[in-house]
This record gives sequence, C-alpha cells and structure tokens, in this order.
Amino acid sequence: MVFQTQVMEISEESSSYAIPNILFAQQDSKSINQNSGPFLKDKSLDIELVATGIVFPSSMSFLDDDDILVTEKNTGMVKRIVNGTILEKPVLYVDVEGYWEGGLLGIAVDDKEAHKNGNPVYVYLYYSKAVVEGSNVSKTNQTNQTQPSGNLLYRYEYDDGKLVNPKMLINIPYPQNFSFIHNGGVVLIGPDQNIYLVVGDLGHPVTKAQNAKTNSSVNGTSAIYRITKDGSAAKGNPFGDDMEKYYAYGFRNSFGMDFDPVTGNLWDTENGPWYADEINIVEPGFNSGWKKVQGLSYLYDLYTKSQFDPASLVNFDGKGKYSEPDFVSNETLGITAIRFLDSNKLGKNYENDVFVGDFNNGNIYHFDLNSNRTGLLLDGRLADKIANTRDELQDVIFAHGFGAILDIEVGPDGYLYVLSLYEAKGKCNPNTLYGICYDYSDNDIRGSIFRIVPIVN
Repeated sequence: MVFQTQVMEISEESSSYAIPNILFAQQDSKSINQNSGPFLKDKSLDIELVATGIVFPSSMSFLDDDDILVTEKNTGMVKRIVNGTILEKPVLYVDVEGYWEGGLLGIAVDDKEAHKNGNPVYVYLYYSKAVVEGSNVSKTNQTNQTQPSGNLLYRYEYDDGKLVNPKMLINIPYPQNFSFIHNGGVVLIGPDQNIYLVVGDLGHPVTKAQNAKTNSSVNGTSAIYRITKDGSAAKGNPFGDDMEKYYAYGFRNSFGMDFDPVTGNLWDTENGPWYADEINIVEPGFNSGWKKVQGLSYLYDLYTKSQFDPASLVNFDGKGKYSEPDFVSNETLGITAIRFLDSNKLGKNYENDVFVGDFNNGNIYHFDLNSNRTGLLLDGRLADKIANTRDELQDVIFAHGFGAILDIEVGPDGYLYVLSLYEAKGKCNPNTLYGICYDYSDNDIRGSIFRIVPIVN
C-alpha cells in the first residue's frame, strides 16, 4: 500500500514489523551457545535464556522478581512467566484484531511504590479490538458489520493471577480503510505517575496532528498521550480542546519510549518509511514533523528534492515545537525498544546509558549521552548524527543475533531483559515483497526472553 504525503509518495510497508535478516532455532539450555547467537561484543557479559515458546510476543512488564507479564500480539492473551515457566492459563484474554500491525500491543505494570498502601496493582493494556466480535481473526467479509471500537487503552487490576475490573481510558477509532498499520503501542508509567501511550498515524486521513493545515478535528492519532491513571488529561499538558490529552504530536509510528532516570526527560524511537528511523528527545509540545518531514531536514531535502520549510508545520499558536532528531539511520532498521539502564549491575560504564533494539537486524545499540544529557554522545562516522550505512553502526552495536527485537526492559534485579522473535519456524525467503518472510498474524512464530548478565569468574 502507498500513502500520499504532502510532497511525495513513499512506501509505507517498511515499518518495524519487517522481517529480521536471520531466524534462529530454539535453544534448550539456560545459557546461550555463542556459536549460534545471540552475541555480545563485551566479553565480560553473558546471555541467559529466561523463557521461550511465547506465541508472537509484543511487549513485557514485571510484576516482581522472576515474575513477568507478556502480551501475545495475535492470540490476545496476557501470559505470566514465573521463574522461566510460562503458566498454562493466561491472566487475561482479549478479543484482538491481529491483522498486520494490529493486536495486543502494549503493557505496563504499576511500580511497587504505587500500590504500597493497599492500593490495587494497576496493569495497562493497549490493543486493537477485533473487527468481527468474537472472531479474533484478520479482516475479511466486512460488509454489514458494525463499526469496530478501534485501538483501546484499558486499565486493569491484578488480583490473584487474573486481570479484573477493566476501565477504558482511551478509544481511537479505526480508519475507514481498516489499514491496521502504525498502531504504535508502547505504554509507559512516567516518573510523574502519569500514563504515556504512543500511537502512530494509523493510516488515517491527515489532520493537524500530522501537520496538515486544516480545520478538521484531530482523530487521536500521531500522538504521545499523557493521561492520569483514571484517563483524564494530565495537568500541565501543552494543548487544549481535542488535543488536551496530547503530550506531543507529529509521529509516523513508534515502538519505543523511556525516561532518562537522571534528568526525567522522555526519549522515543520512530520508524521512517524506507529511510530515516529516528531517536528523539521528547519535550512537552514536541512536534516530530510527520508528514511534512522525516529525519534530519537536509537529508529530507535530498530525498524529496524540495526545501523543508519549518513554517509549513502546524505549531498550535507556538505551543508545538519542532526539533531535529538526535540520531537518524539512513537505512530503515525497524528501530523498536529504547531503554535506559538505571542500574550498575552490568558495570559502572553502562549505568544510565541508553540501549536501543531493532526488528530488521536483531541488533542492540548502546549509546552514551553528552555531559548535560540533552543528546547522544556521537563521534567518528556518527558525529553528523546520521548512520549512512549499516557499516557506520558498528561502533555502537552492543549485541546482535537476537532476531526481531520487540522489547527491552530492566528487571527488578537490575539486569537487561530482551524480548525477541528469536525462535521462528520456517525459512526466510528474501525474494518476497519487502523481504517479508511470514505473516504477522502467524501463530506458528515463537518468541523468547533473554537476560544479559555479568560473567561470574
């Protein structure tokens, strides 16, 4: 499918659910065989297999030590993994639309402080509701069917192995063409105890939130939301009216957000079309520029053969502020998770650094921040903030061979956990359209969780 931007046509199929280059077989032991991957560059660290056999997972969040909730994109199940064992009975099943990038996409669990005094443990889920009620299948034969509810953010209470007392916080209608792309899905609980949710453009007709100068209402897309735990607009949000729950806007699609534990600044990753994946620092009112610009503006000028004009962006009477990305990959990597390691468990040299995963190559990238933590510390071939080729990324590759990385988390134990489609059935055919080797609705694809730990001498 092809979408029309303001100045050019771009292929929209190269989002982060593009196929990884290498697919791996299941590992049976807790320690990974370094001859078959995945691999770490730092030989003082090791990779352990925590759990495997998860059906096309999408995100994870910790209930406690060795107690993880994982979402399965296409089955609509939230699975619980205790001490590496996937419990047979899911803690929740929701009726999802698993076609293309839709499904059960994001999860966040309240931290321990939030429910210290007897308050319930809240769990937040973002998912695409099934088009045909009760079908949990991809879209077919939609005539004479009721309009679906769309992409939903719900709050649940965790109680004795179940998620109960659902409360809907956000409802974003599907577009009329049922495109099921650019759903976003990362849910995050901020240091301010507000809920943050990132949503892409969903293939909707463009509005002010995609920098179209129009009087049409904003349809809930291209947003980072900031809301209270009851679903109200958070105090201090920069906009009003139909954008009162928006913290930032102008996003094509994103699969990663995290807060710097030192400064409290929010960072995100963003997927370009067939170029210009981004890493950004996201201040209140941030405008990421889509659909007017993607990537660094001078790089955009080269692709579009036109001059980017910042005045062409919608700024909501100066409340919206565009800034250039802090890092751009000229070639689409399918950047997904971003995570700050707020721990010294892997060594002081990694403490509070940022780690970024990708879907297309199975790499984890490691970045230091500059002295005031307002940007990534880039030098050498990356000093211009652009990776023009994959070879230029070699200096920042921390690990590779994970398959398609979906999520990175810091566990209660302070170690890095990686969720990926490491264990995938079938052989990839690189000659298929856009290199896609399997259907994203395929439940024969399995994922695994890994933990990165120091080697004990």
